[in-house]
Amino acid sequence: MKLSAFGEKFTSHSGILSLMDDLGNALADGKDMIMMGGGNPAHIPEVEAVFRQRLRQITESQAEFTRLVGTYDPPQGEKDFVREMAAFLNRQFGWQLTANNIALSNGSQAAFFMLFNMFAGRYGDGGHKRIQLPLAPEYIGYADAGLSDDFFAANKPEIEHLDQHTFKYRVDFQELVIDDSIGAICVSRPTNPTGNVLTDSEIERLDSLALQHDIPMIIDGAYGTPFPKLIFTEATPRWNEHTILCLSLSKLGLPAVRTGIVVANEQVIRALSGINAIMNLAPNSTGSLLALDMIRDDSINALCENVIRPYYQEKAQFAVNCLKEKLGDIPWHVHKPEGAMFLWLWFEGLPVSSLELYERLKARNVLVVSGHYFFPGIDDDWPHKHECLRLTYTRDHQDVEQGLTILAEEVHKLYR
Repeated sequence: MKLSAFGEKFTSHSGILSLMDDLGNALADGKDMIMMGGGNPAHIPEVEAVFRQRLRQITESQAEFTRLVGTYDPPQGEKDFVREMAAFLNRQFGWQLTANNIALSNGSQAAFFMLFNMFAGRYGDGGHKRIQLPLAPEYIGYADAGLSDDFFAANKPEIEHLDQHTFKYRVDFQELVIDDSIGAICVSRPTNPTGNVLTDSEIERLDSLALQHDIPMIIDGAYGTPFPKLIFTEATPRWNEHTILCLSLSKLGLPAVRTGIVVANEQVIRALSGINAIMNLAPNSTGSLLALDMIRDDSINALCENVIRPYYQEKAQFAVNCLKEKLGDIPWHVHKPEGAMFLWLWFEGLPVSSLELYERLKARNVLVVSGHYFFPGIDDDWPHKHECLRLTYTRDHQDVEQGLTILAEEVHKLYR
């Protein structure tokens, strides 16, 4: 079968495909696999009860049920939800948004595919631009989203050691160069995979660079504010006419409904709506209708602040305590967990690659993710890329402790 360049690119191996295959196959083959690799949110009973009740209300109303399954939404997304989302953000942050500043997509992954290829790749004048990642490691799902080669530029971070086993990445502004080859800046906050939260100062400096060069700054807020608020430190939300803020209902507890939310200026929203119409006709309605009431009455705030964030914060601390107990004095470091639902481990001078360590753990029924997938745009053989793992700590305490025990056993073997 002969494929186009598009076909070859999107059927070749990718990090996100490897991750999703691992997750699906592990669940399907019945093995007693300890799942510490994926980004599926935890199944929190109090959260699921809220959505179960809302779904019951929808199915008991003929009009709402028809909206859920029997009516196309506009390409911009479900009209009531779009309008209420703009009003909600204005109430929360004092922004001046209208419904024309909001568009929905079938998941954040689809939104980033559209946005990245709007601002990077080949231009009509023959030029070529890239997406600038001010700090890598960054989200695994970005890496293969571009339709052309040489799609990302990325910078290595400054590494600040906070104590013997804890560190934090910071943007190295001395090395960050924004020029005419850059079509947009993109950061995630909190960052998947590391749990890093860029400081307000870092965001302000990046925003100034974007404004200076008249390019958008894309902020991936899938784990951040205003929901699901998986941020364990101070972080001020930011938006203006050249900011594109991307939100999601997935980490709120609705990953299967595939609802991404883009907040941007009206020109960007019109463009996204046009692409939605071509690619999908319209976004799906399920997430919009399930979350509509809690956006309208602000009850989503209490759910995030009183249930979701404390749940993950406690699990993060438990996992860090397990690491300290089990890894001992080998040269290990964990990124300070400031948000999201992952721990980022760095084994300095790891005798094998992170990919081989991943394979060893997989053979013992522990699934993690090799860190080398998270460095799009950094093409040199920087050793740090091959010394890191991403762990998900959302399983119950028994599974997390068992998985970390096996991890510690395998790593101790390597450092003997």
